[in-house]
Amino acid sequence: MDAEGTRDRSIVKTRATQAAFVLLALLCACPFVSTGMGLAVGIAFSFALGNPWPRMTAKLSKGLLQLSVVGLGFGMSIVQVWRVGRGSILFTAAGIVFTLVFGLFLGKLLKTDKRTSALVCFGTAICGGSAIAAMAPVIEAENDESAVALATVFTLNAVALFIFPLLGHLMGLGQHQFGVWAGMAIHDTSSVVGAASAYGKEALAIGTTVKLSRAIWIAPAVMITSLILKKSGKPKIPLFIVGFIAAAGLRALLPGGEVLWHATSLVARQSLVVTLFLIGAGLGPAVLRRVGARPLAQGLVLWAVVSIVTLEAVSHGWVG
Repeated sequence: MDAEGTRDRSIVKTRATQAAFVLLALLCACPFVSTGMGLAVGIAFSFALGNPWPRMTAKLSKGLLQLSVVGLGFGMSIVQVWRVGRGSILFTAAGIVFTLVFGLFLGKLLKTDKRTSALVCFGTAICGGSAIAAMAPVIEAENDESAVALATVFTLNAVALFIFPLLGHLMGLGQHQFGVWAGMAIHDTSSVVGAASAYGKEALAIGTTVKLSRAIWIAPAVMITSLILKKSGKPKIPLFIVGFIAAAGLRALLPGGEVLWHATSLVARQSLVVTLFLIGAGLGPAVLRRVGARPLAQGLVLWAVVSIVTLEAVSHGWVG
């Protein structure tokens, strides 16, 4: 009887864990849950109860990542982003190259896992979680590697929401200056919006457009990486990146469908939250023990350098 009772309790616990997992995944599809929250909830669930379906969620998250990237393309018009961001185009390109080169060197110095290091660099250089989502399938990153990179980026995003407006006021930055700085130095679009909105309306408008102009670099950067990694045979461009470009181009060609494009991009952004929950649920204590603090140290130092260099450029009028 004791053995049977133990088995019954185990079954009840497993089913309760599965039900809670499904419920949280559904909640992550709601618009009030942010990307950072989705990842944090997934990690917390993994630590507290454990992922009930590790193999299934690992497979599902990879496909959902790619679909989310395509959908995010509907959130920006290539023509609009180019028009607004062309004033900082050269500095943006140089900044991305510098961030990637310096970041990879820093990762090698700190002996960070190569693929995790690349994801941290790409997320810092361009557009946080969206950039990591786009790059992860190309470099064939494992879920735990993606999760660690995302955790690093979103941790720093959370810090940026608080310290960027404070630093901006302390240094007497104008609305335009702060918007450019936030758009270029904060990883994720949602965090740029949060920090810039706390600073003012003009900062919000400038910061959002600058960040979108950086986000458009996801496609060419991923394409170049794909070509570099292809050592032989015909280079293969990832289909989800083609979809991303097609989505942004379609929005530019059919501006009358603005309501549909906006709705689609919102759905894609929320599906990214669900994806991050699934990825976070695969990031348990064993993974963290294996990875250690090196990615966080790499991301922190890289972010600090990028923020300082960008601030100097904004203060001297070199960009913006």
